[in-house]
Amino acid sequence: MWSGRPSQITNIKTFILCGLFCWLIVPLFVAGWRWLVIRCISFELTTQRFKVSHGVLTRRTDELELYRVKDTSYSQSLFERSFGLASIQMTTSDLSNPSVTINAIGASQAKQLREQIRTLTEELRDRKRVREIDYA
Repeated sequence: MWSGRPSQITNIKTFILCGLFCWLIVPLFVAGWRWLVIRCISFELTTQRFKVSHGVLTRRTDELELYRVKDTSYSQSLFERSFGLASIQMTTSDLSNPSVTINAIGASQAKQLREQIRTLTEELRDRKRVREIDYA
């Protein structure tokens, strides 16, 4: 249904510092590594799961069943707002992934994605007849 990657804008501070000290050669490797780390993160939303894949040398994919999502929130820091980006946080009942964050994606895309996650979560809960019950 949706797939995406975080924006490289999250590395802008590192890129600027490495650019200032590029004559030392080592910062070029640091900037390259940071670029590669962000480039190797991918998000995928299906009708039943949310998948996060990450890792440069070793790849790991975490899956979250959407019916386990308890709450979603949309946020924009000042830095993100200045570049038209946003983040989505999901609080879940999944023991291995109690909190999942989708960082630095387009703001309008993030609003639509959050709504899509909420809709899919409700549909799956109805279909599977599952309800979240919190004990305080």
